[in-house]
Amino acid sequence: MSEHFDVVVVGAGISGIGAGYHLQANSPTRSYVILERRDRLGGTWDLFRYPGIRSDSDMYTLGFSFKPWTEAKAIADGPAILRYLDETAREYGVDRHIRYRHGVKRADWSSADARWTVVADRDGAEVTFTCAFLFMCSGYYNYARAYTPDFPGIEDFQGRIVHPQFWSDDVDYAGKNVVVIGSGATAVTLVPELAKAAASVAMLQRSPTYIVARPSEDGIANWLRSKLPAKTAYGLTRWKNVLLQQYFFRAMRKHPDKAKKALVDMVRKELPGHDVDTHFTPRYNPWDQRLCLVPDADLFASIREGKASVVTDTIDRFTGTGIRLASGKELEADLVVTATGLEIQLLSGMPITVDGKLFEPAKHMTYKGMMFSDVPNFAISFGYTNASWTLKADLTAKYITRLLNAMHKRGMRQVTPRLAAPVEEAPFLEFTSGYVQRAAAQLPRQGSRKPWRVHQNYTLDLMALKYGGIDQEMEFSNPEPGARRAA
Repeated sequence: MSEHFDVVVVGAGISGIGAGYHLQANSPTRSYVILERRDRLGGTWDLFRYPGIRSDSDMYTLGFSFKPWTEAKAIADGPAILRYLDETAREYGVDRHIRYRHGVKRADWSSADARWTVVADRDGAEVTFTCAFLFMCSGYYNYARAYTPDFPGIEDFQGRIVHPQFWSDDVDYAGKNVVVIGSGATAVTLVPELAKAAASVAMLQRSPTYIVARPSEDGIANWLRSKLPAKTAYGLTRWKNVLLQQYFFRAMRKHPDKAKKALVDMVRKELPGHDVDTHFTPRYNPWDQRLCLVPDADLFASIREGKASVVTDTIDRFTGTGIRLASGKELEADLVVTATGLEIQLLSGMPITVDGKLFEPAKHMTYKGMMFSDVPNFAISFGYTNASWTLKADLTAKYITRLLNAMHKRGMRQVTPRLAAPVEEAPFLEFTSGYVQRAAAQLPRQGSRKPWRVHQNYTLDLMALKYGGIDQEMEFSNPEPGARRAA
């Protein structure tokens, strides 16, 4: 026995909740279900429970286009974001479409039937769904496994080791010597929070990351909200932040040396007398990797106050009482937090077949950053690397509803991106970050021209996805039995 829906959405995080809203708003005649492996919604914001967890994007762009963010803090903590997602799902009735504890195991497309068969695990039993369109909103990393290097001697360490992805309430850091390995967004979030109660906190990094301080509250946004209706104030702030972000991104990419100097000089002002050259001056250019945001300069404050320190070195080995570095120095530790990164995993790691042939993303070109060459009725939600995830997720969901509506109007059951002419290939993600490079061989490719190019630019995508045509290198086929194509 199986249930049929017009659309199966996989994942009930930010992307999945947004997809549910847009399906209801823009394709109201289409039925849908959201399959969620976990026992509650929220995705990342429910999974991560480490101290201080917060957004590294402002909530006026990380929030949904249709649901204003009304709290004072623009850089919000995890619990506040989870409340926002809960409220959104309830307010728009998306929560009634979610099936919890449904872990999708595989999906198979049949052109003869013009439908997907999706098999999920529900509390140890297999359940089957069929659908006309499969929309993957399951994020980009492995929820069950994180990335931790093979550190020599790790079995000798007598303290506790925890990866932030698997933080639990029983992790005790009060009065302890803590070493946080890493210098990315998670590490710079953890360090100032742990420093409030730990005896000492050392952030151990192989090489520095660009770190930018920003106020946690947006004064202009809060002023606008006091003068204007919430939706108007939210929309104005959203566009203000989008345009500012795009301006600074382009300026930094065009003038990397000037940008590097400006970013490092900001740190010098925050940390007078510190060795900024060693600990806060990266070897790469700005936006070769994502910038790290510290609200209200909290990381720098904890360093100035002597509650935290930064150590730039490589690990020789773990010892019974800490970590011995290549320089010969030893860091004492009762607790080691391995903020060493995520493991990228597209499509929840599940096998997907198209007419009996295994779908291998690396052998396909990505279409508008959401679909794949020669794969029918299938899309993923993948946000921006240089801006808020939700900006692209919103546009993607809207575009999918445009396709669904066009298929219905034309009496076609299948829509497939097709390469009309050869294009030069490039990596899907043009980032030098370790987690991207480790997964590069498994990721799809992008092309050198539209619609195969991934722009990482909201205004370009807005014009293309919301207002642009839908026929460019897109094949509508497989007519409904007895249907007559609309003129």
